[in-house]
Amino acid sequence: MELDIQCEEMSPSRWAELLSTMKSCKTIRLDDCNLSSSNCEDLSSIISMNPSLTELKLNNNELGDAGIEYLCKGLLMPSCSLQKLWLQNCNLTSASCETLRSVLSAQPSLTELHVGDNKLGTAGVKVLCQGMMNPNCKLQKLQLEYCELTADIVEALNAALQSKPTLKELSLSNNTLGDTAVKQLCWGLVEASCNLELLHLENCGITSDSCREISAVLSNKSSLIDLSVGDNKIGDSGLALLCQGLMHPNCKIQKLWLWDCDLTSASCKDLSRLISTKETLTEISLIDNNLRDSGMEMLCQVLKDPKSKLQELWVRECGLTTACCKAISSALSMNKNLKVLHIGENKLGDAGVELMCEGLLHPNCNIQSLWLGNCDLTAACCATLATVMATKQCLTELDLSYNSLEDEGVRKICEALRNPSCNVQQLILYDIFWSSEVDDELRALEESKPEVKIIS
Repeated sequence: MELDIQCEEMSPSRWAELLSTMKSCKTIRLDDCNLSSSNCEDLSSIISMNPSLTELKLNNNELGDAGIEYLCKGLLMPSCSLQKLWLQNCNLTSASCETLRSVLSAQPSLTELHVGDNKLGTAGVKVLCQGMMNPNCKLQKLQLEYCELTADIVEALNAALQSKPTLKELSLSNNTLGDTAVKQLCWGLVEASCNLELLHLENCGITSDSCREISAVLSNKSSLIDLSVGDNKIGDSGLALLCQGLMHPNCKIQKLWLWDCDLTSASCKDLSRLISTKETLTEISLIDNNLRDSGMEMLCQVLKDPKSKLQELWVRECGLTTACCKAISSALSMNKNLKVLHIGENKLGDAGVELMCEGLLHPNCNIQSLWLGNCDLTAACCATLATVMATKQCLTELDLSYNSLEDEGVRKICEALRNPSCNVQQLILYDIFWSSEVDDELRALEESKPEVKIIS
């Protein structure tokens, strides 16, 4: 059984009612439920008396260090079989790390620990690393985003990595590590026997200076399939270095996030070669890079290559205009693999989207999710978009937020939704103004087609 409740204030009577249910739950998720340390005392009893409980998610609650101390009493019981523990943004400090270290050392069932958005600090995470080094610890996933870590954490992390071949996912995003620490971490990863699959280093103060070392990890760890270095100023020169590792035969990368990395159209030559060569690559995010039309045209050229296996392309806020839409349309008409295209926050205009729709309507196109938010669209392109919605049964998600569609445009989109052949299940319409009459039509549409979710 699964208990999944979010954003609910817990009255004493409601909490008592839930406690009896929790005794037989396999999964308990209570994010944003205004829980405190007193609730943790009850949860500790549940953990110790319910051996079927394998996942506990308590994100965004004011548990504090005292709450974690209560929880860990249950976690340390021999009857505990918990595998996944989520404690993101729970007002924890380094004081909680000693208690969690005991759990890591004593509880081999625990394979996932998510403690991001807590002020654990370098000293606290060093204590966690000691727990990881215990032979009993079988941790596979460790999430430490926004934990106020500094470069001093790397030595302890590397020691833990050396002793933990089970570790598959490590997220250190949004910590001020810097190039020197990232280089040291990469040297440790190359040496370690762990088979890391996911490495997230977003907003870690990385520049092109440490990209050669990240590249070495890519070429040495064929297990690494998910790399995110978004929100780091690596630039075109850094990407060129990364591509050396990405292009290595050992590299089996599937997901690559490079958002806001100071890339320009100059990087698109390297990216095009990567997309056409690396058949394992299925998802790439280039959001908020100044690729411009010339860069997008290069990417579109390679999307026509049958060797490209890319399924998701994120190019939101990349300085694109109507001028590149013919190339996009041509790529869509020839690429059978692309399923997700996020191209919002670009000045495509009605004319650009009209061109794109020609490719979207082609039998080869299999797009499932299309994001066109804030693209300078008006009602003028909505008839063509409605045709796409009614014709392409593969299309299940459409975002048209922050466009001036007005009543006329929204009505055309609604008409398409009513079409029995339309398979759109999620329509996103944030910050679009329409009359009360159109609002009534939207509500009636939701009632008549409950499988359709209209988000506005």
